[in-house]
Amino acid sequence: MTKATLNTQNPEITRNYITHLLQQLTDDYKNTKEERKKLASLSPASDEEFTVLEEIELLTVDIRGYASQIQARGRIENEQQAIERLQTMHVFDVPSVAQFYFVADGDYKQIKAYIRMLDYLRLLILEYLRSCQNLQQESAQIE
Repeated sequence: MTKATLNTQNPEITRNYITHLLQQLTDDYKNTKEERKKLASLSPASDEEFTVLEEIELLTVDIRGYASQIQARGRIENEQQAIERLQTMHVFDVPSVAQFYFVADGDYKQIKAYIRMLDYLRLLILEYLRSCQNLQQESAQIE
């Protein structure tokens, strides 16, 4: 492994970026207020358990919750369980979110950008957790 590779895999760099993205998502979410109002007024009653906005909120709570734990403590409780959850939590596997994202016309650019950033944060958290696990395993082998 080269020195450059080691530097880019440094969990502290990833942690700082997670903190940055968490703040950016907070700002981005505030900027979607008008689009969310518009979308809420258009949401018809459907057979789905949750509306697209509710699904986005559920994803937001989970992903931002993990990011907040990393920001505050540098780790996540039940790390392996979190990794498994994040691996299966594909934003675009949620039917209403995928339908909205890929079928809705040119409107809702800010919400769509928010969804992309949320999924990116999910992947970054996974990378961070795996890097931490790798470091733990390497230090256990050294001891």
